[in-house]
Amino acid sequence: MADNYTEEQLNTVDKPFLIQLLLQQQEQLNALTKELHASNEKMQLLMEQVILGKQNRFGRSSEKMEDTSQICFCEVDGTIVFFNEAEAVCDLNAAEPDDLELKSPRQPKRKGKKEADLSGFPVRRIDHYLSEEELEAEFGVRGWKQLPDAISRKYHFVSAKIEVEEHHIGVYASKTDEHMVKADHPRALLHGSLVSPSLGAAIINGKYVNAVPLYRLEQEFQRYGLQITRQNMANWCIRLAEEYLSVLYEYFHKELYSYHVIQADETPVLVNHDGRKAGSKSWMWVYRSGHLYQERQIVLYEYQQRRNASHPREFLKGYDGICVTDGYQVYHTLEKELEELTVAGCWVHCRRRFDEALKLVPKSYQKESNAFLLMKQIQAIYREERKLNDLSSDERLKQRQVVIKPLVDAFLHT
Repeated sequence: MADNYTEEQLNTVDKPFLIQLLLQQQEQLNALTKELHASNEKMQLLMEQVILGKQNRFGRSSEKMEDTSQICFCEVDGTIVFFNEAEAVCDLNAAEPDDLELKSPRQPKRKGKKEADLSGFPVRRIDHYLSEEELEAEFGVRGWKQLPDAISRKYHFVSAKIEVEEHHIGVYASKTDEHMVKADHPRALLHGSLVSPSLGAAIINGKYVNAVPLYRLEQEFQRYGLQITRQNMANWCIRLAEEYLSVLYEYFHKELYSYHVIQADETPVLVNHDGRKAGSKSWMWVYRSGHLYQERQIVLYEYQQRRNASHPREFLKGYDGICVTDGYQVYHTLEKELEELTVAGCWVHCRRRFDEALKLVPKSYQKESNAFLLMKQIQAIYREERKLNDLSSDERLKQRQVVIKPLVDAFLHT
């Protein structure tokens, strides 16, 4: 405990003692200052975590910037300079407009839209004509003539129906020996099962496309008079995936290797029945083609219990191209191991950290922060990138080198 001195005691002590006492107090003050600074940093970190936690729990999930103004740029002496669009286009000498009302051109009525909507469907013609007796009663004998038909079209929905396919297979045997042969017939989809291709497709479509739980599909089949349990449907889905869809999966896996740019990500999932205790975290790894391949989109999911590097190492083994990922270190470790693999960063994940940093800044100071400037620079890169969507790969590469690359260089040196 520090000693307390009175004024009289301090008047009687010698100078060396006073110097020593002052140095000790300086050391104590410096130590307290460091402790206070460390406590303030911890408090600031806790406040930032609370703000981000509240934002993640109660705020909007969208990362769209509230400030809609666009930042512009120009090249000055070989350097990209960013500035606000309002300042860029400002002309105080421009005359004020006389009328602010927007004169929108009247859109011509589109012809043939109903016919286009109905095209592509089979047409079942239903005739409605008067008999000879009805016409003579209305107009007299030969007092009428036939005009072009009035045509009315409607959508007709044919509800699902259940039929039993009974295959009679011819069996033939020789009269002289035990030789026997059967007529050609389709092989059962699953050996020893009543499921047909149409029924299996209906179950998979209902469960995995329309997100209908199996218990509701069970109730739906009961209304049709079928007793198909959830266990039956679950078993069919698994067996069909293993015997048929796994072949298609491997084919798409090989096809994905022909794409120069792919994307990879992983997300946690909770699985209650996989041999571990309930609530254990598993991972769904996703590999897909980029938006440049609109006509041949491939999305592959791979369920794994762990998040280690062994899974993407096996999936990407032999891939020669660019894989766009987030900042997960596993991918960068694989890049060092696999010579043909090039890992590229994701702009969305890069932007997200600056978005989180911007949310921690008070709104009155946000536009003055570095995070705001960096977000606007990324917005400018996005804007210029969108202009290249309709170009071919070669043209897009040329324009990126001319327009996008200087923006990225300026962003990295901000």
